[in-house]
Amino acid sequence: MAKPEKGDAAELWPTALNYDPGTKVLRVVFGEAAVISLPAEYLRVESPSAEVQGRSSSEKQIVPGCRHVGIKDIEPVGNYAVRLIFDDLHDTGIYSWRYLHELGQEQDIRWQRYLDGLEASDLSRDP
Repeated sequence: MAKPEKGDAAELWPTALNYDPGTKVLRVVFGEAAVISLPAEYLRVESPSAEVQGRSSSEKQIVPGCRHVGIKDIEPVGNYAVRLIFDDLHDTGIYSWRYLHELGQEQDIRWQRYLDGLEASDLSRDP
């Protein structure tokens, strides 16, 4: 996997990607300064798959019952992304480096939007 040499793409290239099954957190390091920790539950409910995202933002699905979900496997996709395979058998999302970075930057806002959506739909994080 060759890292881009300069520009925006190089800044969004991870230097490390580690999953801790005990805490169920994926740690992504972008360069020396940017380290993001992404819980498996968050990654699952923000999957870039069409099943979750729909064809437009108005079609985005609220995925309940993922509080205890973990990641079973991480597969490289070319040199630009990974496919996360969750223990609830969801495996269709391709997480680009840019999308992982975006999830880290917008984690608080997206997570609150998810929690609000669960509450509005009378759904739960619990299975």
